[in-house]
Amino acid sequence: MARDIGLDVPAPEKECNDVNCPFHGQLPVRGQVLVGTVVSNKMDRTVVIQRKHEMLIKKYQRYEKRQSKIHAHNPDCIDAKVGDIVTIAECRPLSKTKSYVVIKAEAQA
Repeated sequence: MARDIGLDVPAPEKECNDVNCPFHGQLPVRGQVLVGTVVSNKMDRTVVIQRKHEMLIKKYQRYEKRQSKIHAHNPDCIDAKVGDIVTIAECRPLSKTKSYVVIKAEAQA
């Protein structure tokens, strides 16, 4: 049975034994909820998400395109692949670069 994480996302159908899974483990989520695209899943239980956003340049009153890469924990029950659009939530630091966990993955058509 998956536990309620307090966000409006469906629980995954697959079960896992990952202690760092917000649905089947003991990892609490808090803070930011972001959406991005998976660009790499070569690491063990870790994915790299790329976010594209626009930043206002006040002096010129125009926007510039920016992008950032974020490392996130990928639980076994979600298992996001390259090209998937994922929703990630902030959690406690899991390693030097990981402070987010994947909570929802939508396969790219």
